[in-house]
Amino acid sequence: MPFLFVQLANYDHPKYDGLIWPELREAQLKTWQTVKNTAMVVTMDVREKNDIHPIYKEPIDERMAACALNTVYHFDIPYSGPIYKNAEIRGNQIELSFDYVYSGLENNGELKGFTICSADKQFVPAQAKIEGDKVIVWSEQVKEPVAIRYGWDNWSEGNLKIKMGFLPPRLEQTTFLY
Repeated sequence: MPFLFVQLANYDHPKYDGLIWPELREAQLKTWQTVKNTAMVVTMDVREKNDIHPIYKEPIDERMAACALNTVYHFDIPYSGPIYKNAEIRGNQIELSFDYVYSGLENNGELKGFTICSADKQFVPAQAKIEGDKVIVWSEQVKEPVAIRYGWDNWSEGNLKIKMGFLPPRLEQTTFLY
């Protein structure tokens, strides 16, 4: 029996001590990736910083419908945004590849939400750009990168998504850990 679920939305609370939300979202992503007959939609972009329940329900409804149409009823339509596939270190940059790219990647303005680190594991904000179906990430502070993260915060403003064409314009995936 299919089990479709909604990933936790962006949320930050003044009483939070540390990064608990990204770990929960990552666990949900891993569930989708490892448990048969499950699928997940993301709501990180449908958010209110201090309200766990997104006010705008329509985008979530559209994403769940696309997810069900694809995974349960086998319509060939996108239901997820880009999901991390692999990374290749190229000098002081990391080149990211994704699954679920469909007709390509895009963003609104400057790519946001990426951090990068060297062997010291101290993540710093990173610059990023789309090149074809890949994303190149770097920071002048990190000469020998070993890892990156995207949307790894209780509240993140990541804006990487897929080109949508005729599909619901707000369908996007904005959480993954590298």
